[in-house]
Amino acid sequence: MRARALLLGFGAVAALVAAASSAPAQDPADDIVNKIINVPAVAAWRIDGITKKPAPRNDEGVQGGKAVRVAVPGRSDQPWAISASNPIEKPVKAGDTLVLAFWARLEKGEGGAAEASLPSNSVQLARPPYTALFGGPATVGAEWKLHEIRGKADKDYAAGDLNVSLHLATGKQVIDLGPVFVLDLGPDAK
Repeated sequence: MRARALLLGFGAVAALVAAASSAPAQDPADDIVNKIINVPAVAAWRIDGITKKPAPRNDEGVQGGKAVRVAVPGRSDQPWAISASNPIEKPVKAGDTLVLAFWARLEKGEGGAAEASLPSNSVQLARPPYTALFGGPATVGAEWKLHEIRGKADKDYAAGDLNVSLHLATGKQVIDLGPVFVLDLGPDAK
């Protein structure tokens, strides 16, 4: 059942692979599973900085039909005070092009805001000093959207050395997170 739900999300991510790969044309869905290096399941999100850890919930609006709802009690001068992380379980080679793609939406914004800014969404070291390989901001709104950030590996990393990190403490808000994908497109991707 978990595999079936994840395959539903691969369709949207397959377009990322097709657009970024310099390989000859083929059905990108056939190869997408081999490019995923993280744990895309919604249940694999780890939420830090809040007492009650959210459980996956049904949400037919997002690929795969599951989401994690994160209630952020307020803005912090340290946006990482409440964060979401996801493990990367495969090794990465120097020069590989990586794509971080995650589904997110704003369920409830501070003071009725229609959008929320997430300043840091990155692939980073999984341990101190938590240095980011690459990252960027994302603006989430009321509708589900697949956010994409690309970068290159600066050196070789072993399985488990990296993870995904999203900083969420930018306001009193409720953010829904769907599946997250980290794709390793190799060194020849454009």
